[in-house]
Amino acid sequence: MTILDQLAEHARQRVAVARTISPMEDIRREALLLPNGDFPFERALSGDDLAFICECKRASPSKGMIAPEFPYLDIAKDYEVAGAEAISVLTEPKWFLGSDDYLREIAASVAIPCLRKDFTVDEYMLYQAKLLGASAALLICAILDGAELMDYIQICDGLGLSALVEAHDEAEVEMALKAGAKIIGVNNRNLKDFTVDTGNSRRLRAMIPRNILFVSESGVKDAADVQAARAMGADAVLVGEALMRAPDRKAKLMELRGTA
Repeated sequence: MTILDQLAEHARQRVAVARTISPMEDIRREALLLPNGDFPFERALSGDDLAFICECKRASPSKGMIAPEFPYLDIAKDYEVAGAEAISVLTEPKWFLGSDDYLREIAASVAIPCLRKDFTVDEYMLYQAKLLGASAALLICAILDGAELMDYIQICDGLGLSALVEAHDEAEVEMALKAGAKIIGVNNRNLKDFTVDTGNSRRLRAMIPRNILFVSESGVKDAADVQAARAMGADAVLVGEALMRAPDRKAKLMELRGTA
């Protein structure tokens, strides 16, 4: 099994446990009682300039521990002050050391929209995302089939959640388009072997119509990478490790944004 397979399998195990504590019908009913909102994540990525989705991530399978000290609320507030359009919060607990609590608390503490970054393998996780305060959920083509992806996008639409649909190659971009994705993220990191190729976004950009929001994910380290994303017509970049490792995250984000 690849790491991605293991992540997906562990997500299924987590859902199985969660269903015994809070049955599907209960969390679905609670989630549907919440206001739909006006898709703030999608609107945040729709501005005239490149949007920044900044990540709260303690660890990763490829790099191990990234942030031994993890004052996640301070990190999120720093991002907001420095001009981030949205925050991505890892909730996967085993390899990324994430937590649902991180998302719940961050979403309640900042005014900008939050993405639940996890390995969605069941609609249960979408209702969870809504209840945790997320404005968007990540859907990864590599761990879903076409019918599941379409269903999950429709569930997100019904909840007022934006779906960030992640693709890594041509076939997955086609799958995302066929499923009706409104936001497509191209991951420059291959989730099967974790190699990074920042040219991946550039190669796949031409496949994605301009009326669909395009996010370049992973590999953004400096202002040159940001300029390359602008040049290819990206609507947003998702930045994780470069910010998490920076001694001054506000200064690093301002540098990337060109506002330092």
